[in-house]
Amino acid sequence: DDDIFSSAFCENSEKLIDVHLFALAAKYYSLSNLGVCTPLEDVLEALKGDSEGATGIKPDEFMNSKKSHEVQVMSELVNDIANYCGIKQVIDIGSGKGYLSSFLSMQYNLKVYGIDSSSSNTDGAHERNRKLKKHWRAYQSRGKENLKSQSLEKANDKPVESEINCKTINEELLNNANSLQNQGQAIIQDLLPSCGFTEMATLETNTEGEADLMTGTQSHETKLSEEVLAILDVLPADAVEDFSSSHNCVELCEEEKVRRKITSLQTKARKSSESNLYFPLTSCITAETELNDIITDLEDCMMVGLHTCGDLAANTLRIFTAKPEIKAVCSVGCCYHLLSEQFENQEECHDQIWGFPMCQYLKDKGWCCGRNARMSACLALERVAVGQMLPTESLFYRAVLQVIIEEIYGVAKSDRHVGKTFSKSSSFVDYVRRSLKKLELDDSKLPDSCIMDYYEKYKHRMNELEAFNMLKVVLAPCIEVLILLDRLCYLKEQENIAWSGLVKLFDPVKSPRCYAVIALKNSSC
Repeated sequence: DDDIFSSAFCENSEKLIDVHLFALAAKYYSLSNLGVCTPLEDVLEALKGDSEGATGIKPDEFMNSKKSHEVQVMSELVNDIANYCGIKQVIDIGSGKGYLSSFLSMQYNLKVYGIDSSSSNTDGAHERNRKLKKHWRAYQSRGKENLKSQSLEKANDKPVESEINCKTINEELLNNANSLQNQGQAIIQDLLPSCGFTEMATLETNTEGEADLMTGTQSHETKLSEEVLAILDVLPADAVEDFSSSHNCVELCEEEKVRRKITSLQTKARKSSESNLYFPLTSCITAETELNDIITDLEDCMMVGLHTCGDLAANTLRIFTAKPEIKAVCSVGCCYHLLSEQFENQEECHDQIWGFPMCQYLKDKGWCCGRNARMSACLALERVAVGQMLPTESLFYRAVLQVIIEEIYGVAKSDRHVGKTFSKSSSFVDYVRRSLKKLELDDSKLPDSCIMDYYEKYKHRMNELEAFNMLKVVLAPCIEVLILLDRLCYLKEQENIAWSGLVKLFDPVKSPRCYAVIALKNSSC
């Protein structure tokens, strides 16, 4: 109840007098408590229907645990949306090092354009994608060895007629290869000779009847086919380069040789026309960006963004609503403190496009958060709740530094940043001197004794600073709610949107900015 929560503050002084009630109010207005989010499970079920999800591998071998978690969850959702909309092209805005882009292309065979404003990120994405292909080939090799060992174990348990077994299984796998070729899955030719056939050819025959032998062979062949297909599901042909292997199997018939030759030629032809399904591009994206100027073969597609920074998240939604080719969007924003606000300053800029507010409802009210509130929205309550406390000492250093800069140098605001100076400093004096150099301020007129005097003057207020920051952490989800609901309301105001919603994608302890804004356009748009 609003009246109850308002009593957390003194009516006259407006000071906080009931911290417990303040915390309850903050929880009450958090996104998880408001009931406006759509569960991820419901979204996936609606998108997939009765179809089975693709067998996948976890990317944790080549990403840290946080990024692996984000890419694994978001890529599955993006693939389901793409399938639902019948599209194969994805545009990853603010793609950075290309973690999501490369995984979408290799795991789900989607054609992905990753756009980032930093050329160093784009160059790094190219190099990383090259290395990632090697990982995929290594995974393929391990899959071959696993199939080989499994088939050996089964063969040792129950010896069968070698020639009939090898011929039957080879024929069935070749049929599978022809079927998969139509889907661009040509790498089965590399898997065929490594399924244990060489070892099986040397086994002794037994006295089973012909009917029993064929029944057992068909069961074994079916199991092997399923295992081969499971590997193929996670290793698209375009994701790996062809490599030759020595064939120690029984001599191949002429028909099989021809089939393999055709398969190999088709694979090479396809790769020559499209050597990579992931294309990193360098460009600065704004609300007015014309995608056709960046992507020459733009077609019906969806737009995604994993932790798009500041105004980029808002501009992603604006581009989505404006461009008819973009049929869906899935955007996870971050860095709220970098958002531009229309009503933060009194200066009128009629032609500027702002990051906040987006929806007409908040525009009409002239709503403003302010930078301090947006900074607070970036804090991670869930991490603090499990014991990952705020860096109180570094925050204290930063606060005292600001006092020194204002009182000694008369500087209230600077475009320069201190950055991660605290972790490199051996003491408060060292921290101040390093920081002043970064800010291009002369530290020669500031003796060590003067620096330490400031430290001693405010040291007793460190606990006070910690308490204040804890209150900011508690309030953080409420401010994030306002920003996310503004984006959702903007989509609800558009006439060409069939469905839009907020979905919690990630574990907030692993990835605090865990909410995605998702929307699908009307089929007629």
